[in-house]
Amino acid sequence: MTNKKKWLTWTVVLLIITNVFTAFAFSSLVSIPSDSEVAKFSKLFYIRDKLYKYYDGNINDDTLVEGAIKGMTASLKDPYTVFMNKKEYKEFSSEIEGDHSYVGIGIQVGVKDNNVVIISAFDKSPAKKAGIMNGDIIEKVNGVAITGKELEKAISMMKGKIGREVKLTLYRKNKGEFNVTLKADKVELVNVKGEMLDKKTGYMQISMFDENTSKDFNEKLKELKDKGMKGLILDLRGNPGGSLKTCVEVASNFIPKKAVIVSTVDKNKRKIEYTSEGGMAIKMPLVVLTNGGTASASEIVSGAVKDYKIGTLVGEKTFGKGVVQTMLDTKDNTALKVTIAKYYTPSGKNIHHIGIKPDVEVKYPEKLKEQIYDREKDPQFNKALQIIKDKLK
Repeated sequence: MTNKKKWLTWTVVLLIITNVFTAFAFSSLVSIPSDSEVAKFSKLFYIRDKLYKYYDGNINDDTLVEGAIKGMTASLKDPYTVFMNKKEYKEFSSEIEGDHSYVGIGIQVGVKDNNVVIISAFDKSPAKKAGIMNGDIIEKVNGVAITGKELEKAISMMKGKIGREVKLTLYRKNKGEFNVTLKADKVELVNVKGEMLDKKTGYMQISMFDENTSKDFNEKLKELKDKGMKGLILDLRGNPGGSLKTCVEVASNFIPKKAVIVSTVDKNKRKIEYTSEGGMAIKMPLVVLTNGGTASASEIVSGAVKDYKIGTLVGEKTFGKGVVQTMLDTKDNTALKVTIAKYYTPSGKNIHHIGIKPDVEVKYPEKLKEQIYDREKDPQFNKALQIIKDKLK
């Protein structure tokens, strides 16, 4: 998802009011449908009239309108395109606002093979403490079966106030189905971490690309360079993505100025190229760690590094989310999150449902996933360390 807090595009969308209007494209103008287009939606009003005539129960027009809109987005079979009512949008906004924290169980999820899959569990979160891992499939939330078509429904059901219990039925390869009961809590998000591993080798981890990530990354990168860093291991494992703008700013540190980092192409074949701003680590030896939880914006960084051969990707194939969303203001504190384009790596590849293969594949053993993390036992990290040391010889 692109920048979650600031609108990339502001569009007024008017959907099914007393007459049927639909707003498309990237402007603030509302296009009024032709008579034939209105006629196509006449069945909605026919059904509404029959409901009022025959249904033995309470009917509310606002509820009917919301259901019709949600039905339209659901019919697209795109889990990333969804209409948010007031309650859902308020919860979404509260999650992304504040000082690096939110209330929840501490997971990021995506869709793969029509399953809702854990992309990452945040450090020190209820999910992490319960042993939830990236790659776990969510089969049920509070006893309700969930598929990839119901991504936003699943996310909404897992939210709540501090102390609220959330029961997940998960499936894990080599373990099968199991249940976990969690309590929502305040989750602190530290998106950028970094340290010197020795006199010349630095290590940095990015857990998400939010609006502060590029600033935090640049500060930590400069700090490590001032300490003598000559080569860097960049850990993007379990990074679910975030802001397109931010990931481009981070990638710019390694890619020559004006070189294309990523391009987007929309339904009208309009292409936008995002180029490097230049940075402080051009030509610095680089190794990037990836896995199945490396998704979206973090795949943009990984793809650019691989295409330009400016670093070595180590680990496992990335998640495979190659589409871009934006948020459209639909008034009355509601919003439409909609897929607006596909993105392409510098070499012209779209990795949606495909992912990016590492240059050096290293599997992370299942038995180690069950244990408390120990970097000294991490085969992916150790391989990355070996490669960066070779680069620095």
